Formats: sequence, structure tokens, C-alpha cells
Amino acid sequence: MSLHQFLLEPINCHIALSLNNHEVHIYKKEHQWVKAHELKEHSGHITGTDWAAKSDCVVTCGADHNAYVWSQQDGVWKPTLIILRINHTATFVKWSPPENKFAVGSEAQLISVCYFESENDWWVSKHIKKLICSTVLSLDWHPNKVLLAAGSCDFKHSVFSSHIKEVDEKPASMTWDSKMPFGQLMSEFGGSGTGGWVHGVSFSACGSHLAWASHNSTMSVAHASKSMQTEFQLLLSVSFVSENSVVAAEIPKQSIQRNMSAMECFCNMDNRAMTEGCNMALEMLHQNSIAQVSIYEVDKKDCHKYCTTGIDGAMTIWDFKALWII
Repeated sequence: MSLHQFLLEPINCHIALSLNNHEVHIYKKEHQWVKAHELKEHSGHITGTDWAAKSDCVVTCGADHNAYVWSQQDGVWKPTLIILRINHTATFVKWSPPENKFAVGSEAQLISVCYFESENDWWVSKHIKKLICSTVLSLDWHPNKVLLAAGSCDFKHSVFSSHIKEVDEKPASMTWDSKMPFGQLMSEFGGSGTGGWVHGVSFSACGSHLAWASHNSTMSVAHASKSMQTEFQLLLSVSFVSENSVVAAEIPKQSIQRNMSAMECFCNMDNRAMTEGCNMALEMLHQNSIAQVSIYEVDKKDCHKYCTTGIDGAMTIWDFKALWII
């Protein structure tokens, strides 16, 4: 595994990130870690970023209710405004597997599915609204490129159809359902009185299983209509890394790296006979909550490495295969 420390000087090979403001910074690795580009177009802080590996386009969304698709022209990143038709903060964005459309969750209790309309040379958005009663926190695409999983603050985890005939082929019949008109609710789990806010969702590589992490310290896995639940600490992100393995990021019991107050130092000296320095550090790489888990090398079918990013300003790359070597 390798640890990349962000803080005031973010580093990585090629990465786009926002430091909780209205800008996206792109860093690349040469002989040193250098900032290559600054993407400035949002007027509110950026809440979601996703980089399409095949088309090399970056999509961002933010508190200004907008989304932008960024593409390089002669070495310069140019933005294209996407009209989401929402009046609340956009919260999450995710490219579809073929990268011909993307989905944006929001506080407007809906999902904007955006695709490029070549005839008019612009991006169009369609809304999924059915039975979404709260802020959408997380999204993930099914491998068939049509089904879309969404986790929200109403304790529900739902699977919707995002089939758009202009860009999608007719999907094959599968276990979730055979008819898939746009916006159709295919399956729903949870609800009032069960679970908690759904912070993270993930389909397995073949799409037969679905995992989600909730605010009540549980992770659940479902197969179409059957589900099972496991208790953990509070989980913020989840991702399948093989057909039978899931990686979930949990908040540490000791919440953050910090300096103890004078009173805490005095109490420790008195009760525990501590005479050394008063700095507290967790015995793990991340010193605060992990906000996101993502595939770093290969894909969900055969993940070799995955990446975790945390609010401690660190990014860690884990060798998944090495973790299983005894």
C-alpha cells in the first residue's frame, strides 16, 4: 500500500480534486508532483467530481445547482454548462460505464440523468422523481448501463431504470425486472424506521448483487429482492472489489487526529502516569474518516488495487491482492 498526503500540497499521479471550494485542481506526476490545471467555473463549492477514463472528460457538480463537463482543447480544459433544472444543491455525480451519460443526485429530491444530444450539440437532462422523498447522497451504475442505484436521506435505497432510447440499446431481461421505461422504480429497500441515511451504494461486477452502507452502522447486500445485513461502525462509502468481496470505509472509534487540551494532559498524567507528549495519533494510516472508496486498478470483476480518500487530507492506495496473501 502507499499513502499520499494532501493537506496543503495535494499529490498523486493524475487526479482531479476540490479542496472544499468552487475550484477543481488537476495534479500530475512528472519528476515531482505538480499542479497542472485549475478548473474555475462554479460559483458555489463543488460537491462531486468524476473523471471518465475513456473519453478523458471530467464532470463536476456543486452548490450552485449546476454541473459542468470539462474537456481538453489544445491542452486547455474547457467547460460546458449542463442545465440540471434543479433549484437545490447537487450532491453527487457519476459517469455511466460507456460514458455517454451521467447521473446527478441533489437536494431537490430527484436524479438528473444527462446525455449528449448530437443533433442540437448540447447536453440534455431528464429527471427521475418517483418515490424519492429526500436528498440523494450516493449513486452507482449497473453493468448493463441502464439500472441506477440511489441512496438517500429518507433511509431508502432504490434501483431505477435510466433507459434513454436516444443513447441506450434495449436492455436484456434480468432478475431485477424485464420492463425498464425511464424512471421506473425497479426495487426498493429500507424506509422510515429502518436503517439510516444511505451514504454509499455499489453494484457487483455482474450486477446481481447490490451493497449499501447506512448511517445506523450497517452494511447490507441484496440480490434482487433478498437482502442481508451486517453491523459495523458508521460506514460512509462502499464498493465491490470482486463478485464476492466488498470494501467499506468506516469512521474510526477515535474520531480525529488532534492535540489534547491542557486538562486532558493533566488527567492522563494523573490517572495513567503519562509523561510523554500529548499529541494523539491513531494507529492506522488514515487519521480521520474515510469519505470514499474507489477502484484504482482494473475493475470490479478483478480489482488489484483500490483507493481510499479521507477528510484527513490523505489518499491511500491499497494492494487488494496482497491483503489476501497469508
